[in-house]
Amino acid sequence: MSLAQRTIAEERMDSEELSPSEYAAVIGDLAKVNWWTMAARPTLSFVKRATKDRPFRLLDVGFGHGDMLRRIAAYAEKRGQTCGLVGVDLNPRSEPAARAATPSNMPIRYVTGDYVELASEPWDLIVSSLVAHHMTHEQLVLFLRFMDATARMGWLINDLHRHTLPHLGFPVLATLMRWHPIVKADGTLSIARSYRPAEWPPILEEAGVSARVYRAFPFRLCVESIR
Repeated sequence: MSLAQRTIAEERMDSEELSPSEYAAVIGDLAKVNWWTMAARPTLSFVKRATKDRPFRLLDVGFGHGDMLRRIAAYAEKRGQTCGLVGVDLNPRSEPAARAATPSNMPIRYVTGDYVELASEPWDLIVSSLVAHHMTHEQLVLFLRFMDATARMGWLINDLHRHTLPHLGFPVLATLMRWHPIVKADGTLSIARSYRPAEWPPILEEAGVSARVYRAFPFRLCVESIR
């Protein structure tokens, strides 16, 4: 598969044919992938820099298994920082899986639906992880405009970097770790569907927003705006 251009293809985990139990197994293994690949590091760094230890209310778009929200909750508790965390996901199978994995004392609320339905609520921060490459171009432009108009402290897109090394290496890692076959296939496809640094500025210009595009170890590509 050539990585010269983004691949446009559907991932198996998005299929409505997956049973709730199989979907839960898939996103559970994706949470493990996120842990092993240190996916939370850019998001936690963003939260620290954007909030400056102030209380905050955060919206996570496309929460999946809820692992990013749990990492943020633990981070805020460790720092003694007051926060309110809300996750929204279009897939109705995400909410029960995330709830089952989340301690009841964490300040997290999970919502099934579209992020636009929460536009009237006050948000200090809006984040997403591994979501941008699932969107169409038109959806991504609208999402950028929504975040820029709504987030009072700032927003972050934490996504993959379309690069040969992770594209070749992830299937090997997934095999060694015995992750779900769908995770192996979709993870490799996700890398091919993701962006490269030079592809973001034209999208930002079209959306009419200003943001910083930067790489984060290992093979993450982030787009960030801090007020």
